[in-house]
Amino acid sequence: MHKLPDFLIRNTLQPGDLGQVAALHGKVYSEEHDLGIGFEAYVMESLLEFYRAYNLKRDKVWVVESEGKLVGFVLLMHRPANRAQLRYFILAKEFRGFGIGSRLMKEWMEFYLDRNYDAAYLYTTAGLDAAASLYERMGFRKISEMKSRNFGLPLLEQYYELVTHPKK
Repeated sequence: MHKLPDFLIRNTLQPGDLGQVAALHGKVYSEEHDLGIGFEAYVMESLLEFYRAYNLKRDKVWVVESEGKLVGFVLLMHRPANRAQLRYFILAKEFRGFGIGSRLMKEWMEFYLDRNYDAAYLYTTAGLDAAASLYERMGFRKISEMKSRNFGLPLLEQYYELVTHPKK
């Protein structure tokens, strides 16, 4: 068993973070899932969407850093109809298996509940079993699946939802 490297979690965006989030996604998804640079470009575009709509009262980031380098990330993004979206949940391989992902999800849920959102959702792909299990333990349920060839490979895209305040 490897020793957990030192790390810290911060909740502020700093210059360079968005680029590092996109780069980490590009590296991890290329090495582990054979996705090309198109996936990294998609992450870059959608991070820009997040940044442009960023609201300190409704949105939050969790930046996992080790030795000054971004090694993990997740965010909560406000959406219409008092919904939240979970996006960009990622950890570098050497930081997995130590409970960091669980800690990030617990903190994500605490913020979500504190802000009194009615529901949350996320998109992911089949094959990310550890993440899917974590989502389900937090109350998310898989609602649908759709085959696609986004990013040049056959994928099974999945949509998960969490409803805490059902519409009356």
